[in-house]
Amino acid sequence: MPALPPLTGLRQFDTWRLLPSRFADLDDSVLAPLSDNDDTLRDLFDLDNATNARLRGEAGLLPGIGMDELVFGVANFRIVNAAYTYARPEGSRFNDGARGAWYCAFDAQTALAEVSFHKTVEYGEIGRFDDSVTYQAMLADFNASFHDIRAARAFRKCLDPRSYVASQELANTLLELGSMGIVYPSVRAPQGTNLACFRPALVGNVRKGAAYRLTWAGSPTPSVEII
Repeated sequence: MPALPPLTGLRQFDTWRLLPSRFADLDDSVLAPLSDNDDTLRDLFDLDNATNARLRGEAGLLPGIGMDELVFGVANFRIVNAAYTYARPEGSRFNDGARGAWYCAFDAQTALAEVSFHKTVEYGEIGRFDDSVTYQAMLADFNASFHDIRAARAFRKCLDPRSYVASQELANTLLELGSMGIVYPSVRAPQGTNLACFRPALVGNVRKGAAYRLTWAGSPTPSVEII
């Protein structure tokens, strides 16, 4: 791995993160609608505490992120914390399976291209492009210094469309050195820009934006409508 990427002072408002609407609309436990009385609700929350990665992280029970790094008492803090406590086992481009990150795009079209690509891969694996999914945009503002690989050719392996090996290696190195995150060109949207923010406290002013419905009707390319 070459020398570290340069730092960029980033002041970026209205970044876009698209979440499946069923996650963006939840306030507490996904199990709460199953309860019809207070005693049952307490039992359900006990079950959720044992299996919910966000709640475990907020209780300091996850090895990848400390409770002191998570955020509380601000708008949509649960959604912010979930980004860091729910990591895919194989990780994503700039995080491994131990700790998540807040991924977002600088514009709506880039965010749509990213989620469309990953859902299309899922449908391609089962050979069926027939589904409709709604996404809620969560907007956030950033004002901090991030490592920037947009013009750093030495880190082009971190943008491999088929592999996260080099990018996760860089991310782990930067995390250990206290990095705030990485600004990088979108792999799925030409001319688009993404940010992987490593620190929950930097995800500012999180609020809802537009909602979208993506529909696959026999083709790998979905139709997109604002709802």
